Amino acid sequence: MLLSIALLLACGLSICFAAVAFFGAPFLPTLRPQVVRALDLLDLQPGDVLLELGCGDGRVLIAAAQRGLRGVGYELNPIMAAIAWVRTWPYRGQVRIVWGDFWHCRWPEAAGIFSFILPRYMSKLHKKVMQYPYRPLRIASFAFSIPEKSPTRVEQGVYLYEYK
Repeated sequence: MLLSIALLLACGLSICFAAVAFFGAPFLPTLRPQVVRALDLLDLQPGDVLLELGCGDGRVLIAAAQRGLRGVGYELNPIMAAIAWVRTWPYRGQVRIVWGDFWHCRWPEAAGIFSFILPRYMSKLHKKVMQYPYRPLRIASFAFSIPEKSPTRVEQGVYLYEYK
């Protein structure tokens, strides 16, 4: 009986972490230097809204909140969404975690987006952003470029894009 429960739990955890790779990217934490670099490149002002597409454990949203930004983080993995929610609780007035698929959510008005999604989804991100009604918009993408658009700057593996 105990072995069956452990097996079910292991299968459930595997599904939560592996299934998200079909929609964006599996959880890989963004390192602190890249978080700082991305936020510096975005150059958002206190009170501006940052969307994080696949917020993982919430570390980018926490760093953004510490700079006075408001943030909305989308996370498909329910376990990671719960972790992000707990970690960002001290910033609950500034940060909101949405458990769901950011491809199918209506994004609120924001000045910036942080993404760390797989290369095969970067064209899809560009198309979604082109339909996004709010401008100007800046995107900081860690590790992967948008094939259809030239970055404004690239520093420490972070690509900055501007949509006007």
